Order: sequence, then structure tokens, then C-alpha cells
Amino acid sequence: MTEDAVRVPVERLRAFAQAAFEGVGVAPPDAAIAAEVLLASDLRGIESHGVGRLKMYYDWIKKGIISPRVRFEVVREGPTTAVVDAHTSLGHPVAHRAMELAIAKARAYGVGAVAVRNSSHYGIAGYYARMAAEVGMIGLAFTNARPSVAPTFGVEPMLGTNPIAFACPTDEPFPFLFDAATSITQRGKIEVLAREGKPTPAGWVVDRSGRLATDTAAILQGIPRELYALLPLGGAGEEMGGHKGYGLATMVEILCAGLSSGAFLWALSGMERDGTPRPHRLAHFFLAVGVEAFVPLDEFKGTVGGILRELRGAAKAPGAERIYTAGEKGHAREERIRREGVPLPPSLQRELRQIGAELGLPVPF
Repeated sequence: MTEDAVRVPVERLRAFAQAAFEGVGVAPPDAAIAAEVLLASDLRGIESHGVGRLKMYYDWIKKGIISPRVRFEVVREGPTTAVVDAHTSLGHPVAHRAMELAIAKARAYGVGAVAVRNSSHYGIAGYYARMAAEVGMIGLAFTNARPSVAPTFGVEPMLGTNPIAFACPTDEPFPFLFDAATSITQRGKIEVLAREGKPTPAGWVVDRSGRLATDTAAILQGIPRELYALLPLGGAGEEMGGHKGYGLATMVEILCAGLSSGAFLWALSGMERDGTPRPHRLAHFFLAVGVEAFVPLDEFKGTVGGILRELRGAAKAPGAERIYTAGEKGHAREERIRREGVPLPPSLQRELRQIGAELGLPVPF
């Protein structure tokens, strides 16, 4: 938290975000879901996808890149599967409905899978995977994204950050929740660095000559112009496993675009070749697995809890405080931020003031 940051109560900030979405034409139930997903990100300390992204969605809706009217058209369906056309709608409520549909199918048949095309950025993938975990199921969520990541041995941004999220219930107070991009970092974290006036760490980004780039402002300006590219998990080349991150990102692209007949790679850029803005038309894929189709739920929870506790009890590296398992740090952050409020740096305060002034909304700080 920077020196000039302010902390805002979670519910007050959620109400402002919902009102801002409603102010640009999003129906109240859909605006409530979008605001909920943004605050879920802030609660877990993922500032790159929280209220700091509100102005991005606000601007995209005003420019016609995202439709504020949410459409959820099931174009193909079977007992355990569905394909949805979102018609360039706001991604959060679309993804929420898609996972709800996958959960309903899993409740009836043990497994539910839903592919979505023509959607838009939906926030953190982990939110939707966690929806399944909260009803005693395994949840997986994937999405492709605007091209920003170079393939191994390449320098051109081709793939999105293409996250993988997996969540399941445990016998502990919170679910196991893994949610990570298949790139070393994502554009949102570089946006956070820009707000804080910090350089980008060497090894995250390459320029067109293959050199490591650290000028945060230049990177943010240059990625849409294909002058810079993020690196896949593992970094450049194959020595540290960069080809593994590249392969995972491609897998996500296939699951999302392939199963939905959706757009992929450059078609997700949000612009024509001449730079004219256009909808992103992202694709998503959701999977819900009914645990009790395999084993009793309590037995599953006990097994998972045992796995996690054994991992945390492993021998620690010298100087390490402790070992964590996925979802544990996020749970602790959520408890703290609910008590203390969401930190807003000065640059984000300015963005929210601008939105408030344009819509006639009082700012929440």
C-alpha cells in the first residue's frame, strides 16, 4: 500500500462499481455480478483484476467494444454440454451463467461442460472455478485473451495470458484454489506497476529484437502495437521450461476457441489491422465435476485436506517461514481486507473520481 493510498470498505466500493456499470446501461442483476467479481479479486489481493479495471470496462462499453445488454444464447446443447454465444456481452455475468449451467448439468449427470464464444474479459478465472467448489464440486475455468504473449522462440504477441483456474472443496475452512496465467505475468500487473511508477522486472517482457524490456510505460503503450510481448511461464527459450507455459497457453486456446467455434489469436486483439477498435470476442470454457459421482464428498474432502497438510508439513528451505498451498494466502488476504478495506492508490482514486463525475455518483472515499 502506497503512502497516499486510502482504504475503502468493501461493500461501499462494491456499491460504487455496481452503480458505475448500471450508469453505462448494464442491467442491475448483471451489474451486481460484475461488481462482485471485481471485488472478489481485490479481496484476494489480486489488484491487477479488481476495481482498478473498472474504468477499462466502463470505457469499452462507452466505445461500443462491449455490449452492456447481456445476451446468453445457448446455440448447441446436450445433457452434459452446451455452447453459448454471448454476442459481445460483458464477460462477468456471461461467465457466471455459464458456470451455473455447468454446475446444473454436473448435479444431474456428474459432469457439466460449457463453452462460450463472442464474450469479453471476465475478470479472475478463479471466481468461476470457486463457484463449483462452494457447492461441493470440482470447478475449472479457462479463457483466451487479447494477444500479448510470444510463443517460445518468438517475439510477436500471439497468445493471450490464457489462465487456468482449478478449485475444489476441502475439509479446511476454505477451498483449494489455483488460478494462474500461463504467462510469467499479465498486463494487469504491469498496469499496477505503472500506477506505482515502478519498472517492469527483467525477464517478464521482450521487445521485437528479443531483448528483455523494463520500461513499464513503453511496454503498456507498445504491446497493442506488437512492439513488446510477455513471455510464457518459464521464460524465454526451453532451458527453464518456457515451452511448457507456451504449450499450456495453446491448450487453453484450443479448449476455449476450438470447442466454441470462437475467435482466436489475432482475432481477439480488439482492433482491425488499421487500428480501428472492435469487440474482442473472447472464448471461455467451464467444467464442473460432481465429486459424489466418484466418491462420497466427505471422503474426498478428507483426502484433499490430507494432501494439503502433508505438503505444508514438508521440510522447508533454509530461511523460509513456511510452505503454503494454493488458496491459503488468498483466504488470509480476504479476511484482512474485509477488516481493513480495499487500498486505492492515488491514480485509481483519480479514475474513480472521473467515473463518478461523469455519472453523477459520489465516490466511495
